[in-house]
Amino acid sequence: MAAPWRSAGRTQQGQARLRNEDAFLDDPRRSCWAVADGMGGYRNGDVASQWVVRQLAAVSAQGNLDQRIQAVRSCLQGVNQGLRRAWTEPGAPGDATMGSTVVALLLEKGRAACLWAGDSRCYLWRGQSLYQLSKDHSLLQRLMDERHLSVAQAQAYPDARALTRAVGAGSRLHLEALELSTRPGDVFLLCSDGLYQALSHVDLGRALSMQTPQQAVDRLFAGALRRPVHDDLTAVVVQP
Repeated sequence: MAAPWRSAGRTQQGQARLRNEDAFLDDPRRSCWAVADGMGGYRNGDVASQWVVRQLAAVSAQGNLDQRIQAVRSCLQGVNQGLRRAWTEPGAPGDATMGSTVVALLLEKGRAACLWAGDSRCYLWRGQSLYQLSKDHSLLQRLMDERHLSVAQAQAYPDARALTRAVGAGSRLHLEALELSTRPGDVFLLCSDGLYQALSHVDLGRALSMQTPQQAVDRLFAGALRRPVHDDLTAVVVQP
């Protein structure tokens, strides 16, 4: 049976990376998509992001959206514990910390759910307007929220890009979730920070207005790669 959704995804290693620490899931038949970005500055970021995506790919697609949301939550809690055990077990090197952001999208007829931890994002293109559905779990965002700083002011702080939540970063994972009703013509974008930092909101909107998810992904990467790209790039585009 044909998948009810159209989607496309792509990832590419950044020029300053020894390996690609991003990973993505593009599974329209199971109505599940995700992007994970290994925590920068630590070893094994690629292992962590691939672990996240691999486990999400194994989550059951049975049940209604509420049941699937709970299954994803349970899955990611398990990954969180697994990553913690991996770098705290005897013999692990002192810098063996493994962590990853995650942003996941689940769809069923007329409904959508986005779950995330970290600064990988979910966007919605609707009615020729771009909406950022997820809110970054980062020091940068906290500075803007709590001290009412502008983006430029917050970026001047040391370690402004540091994450305040991630899979593997704490003894328990605190996921944020957003549910919404879908409309005809909606387009969703999941992406890592390397992708959205390389493009303006106008660029993102123009790409998401393309006719197919593959055309949208191609345009996103064409725009991002017009200049030197240091961070890894990942994008998944979904059209319900």
